[in-house]
Amino acid sequence: MRIVLDTNILVRANVRAQGPARELLTRIIHGDHVLIISPFLLRETARSLAYPRLQELWGLSSQEIREHVDLLERISCVVDPIVGPRVVLTDPNDDPVVYTAVAGRAQVLSTLDHDFFEARVIDFCTGHGISVLTDVQLLERLSLLHP
Repeated sequence: MRIVLDTNILVRANVRAQGPARELLTRIIHGDHVLIISPFLLRETARSLAYPRLQELWGLSSQEIREHVDLLERISCVVDPIVGPRVVLTDPNDDPVVYTAVAGRAQVLSTLDHDFFEARVIDFCTGHGISVLTDVQLLERLSLLHP
């Protein structure tokens, strides 16, 4: 399966994290799935992990943040999408994530961002063969495919 993980999943999948996002990344790495990523997602992940509130939560050093981003880049198919017309009207900063999924021919875009679950975004993604799922929903789907 070709999968895009939104920044909010990629951040929660760091080496010090526990939970569905970390489990999901582990299953992708050790399975026969393809993680699709873009330079935008890599930059956003690094930037987000340096936020003070996330530093309080995980306390990742600059080196650990670099290592996480480097790992993501190494294990992924990196695409450089062209962002087209607005899709996520409530947050234009989400459009590069949607267009990463389109450019990478993803089958799933996994996110915890409610903006991606609006009808307009779901319709756009469905039109490109992309399902929008939370990390828990994607884990359930992967478990059905590979119990």
